[in-house]
Amino acid sequence: MLTRKNVLSGILLTTAISLTACGGDSTGDGGSITIGHTTYSDGTAFAYVWKQLLEEQGYDVDITTFEKAFLFEGTTNGDLDISFPAWLPFTDQSYVSLDTDDLEISEEGIMYKGAHNGLVVPTYMEDINSISDLNDHIDEFDATIAGIDPGSSLMQIMHEEIIPHYNLEAFELTNSSEQAMMQQLDTAYQNQDPVVVTLWSPHYAFEDYDLKYLEDPDQAFGEPDDIYYMGRNGFTEDFPEVDSWLKNSFFEEEQLSELLSLRQQLGDDEEAASQWIEENRDVTDSWLD
Repeated sequence: MLTRKNVLSGILLTTAISLTACGGDSTGDGGSITIGHTTYSDGTAFAYVWKQLLEEQGYDVDITTFEKAFLFEGTTNGDLDISFPAWLPFTDQSYVSLDTDDLEISEEGIMYKGAHNGLVVPTYMEDINSISDLNDHIDEFDATIAGIDPGSSLMQIMHEEIIPHYNLEAFELTNSSEQAMMQQLDTAYQNQDPVVVTLWSPHYAFEDYDLKYLEDPDQAFGEPDDIYYMGRNGFTEDFPEVDSWLKNSFFEEEQLSELLSLRQQLGDDEEAASQWIEENRDVTDSWLD
């Protein structure tokens, strides 16, 4: 039987072979670091900024994308040196907590404050302002809420908390991807059609569209999260300088919005990170002090 662990080990073995073929630690003066990140826009953006900053400092960096469950597993197993992101204390609590002994994560590792999830509609839907309003407009939405991949923390929260709490069982929560969900939003938006999607902040969608979160009167989504980086056990000891740089790093809302918008506009993670770094060199230099 092919288990998640088998798949993860195969992916990381391939990565290890590739690094060996490229010379491993000898490629970068600082050594080799493996970065893992989720498929979501914020995790990808963090990872590529740090990939380029570490390469500028002489490190050989390998970067790999994982579904969320694999990301936490890879970091816990020590196969990934650092990974992005963990949303705590609410969204990713089923995977990790700040008091875990399975990997390195701490309050000093906050990269962004005030992240949150929710259900979102375009602002032209003036009569719908609360999650509690949805059942009164079920036909308008074709009884559909556009979701993302089923393994995500957000979809788990939808199934376990939001749908039962607000009695949304008559709606179909569709499984797709961030990209497919955004395409569905874009199509409806261009036609001024009704649409409700699962979304989160920070996200470039709020720069590109006029959107609003539906009120969550009972706070079923929980309070806002902070976003952290994670390291494997022993990372701080092996790479104390890199760990100190990561702990120095922090994105203000405007800075991260710029980065996410660049990523969407350019369609190239490397180029978006490079351009953002050049436009914010004073910020990144302060991280590396």
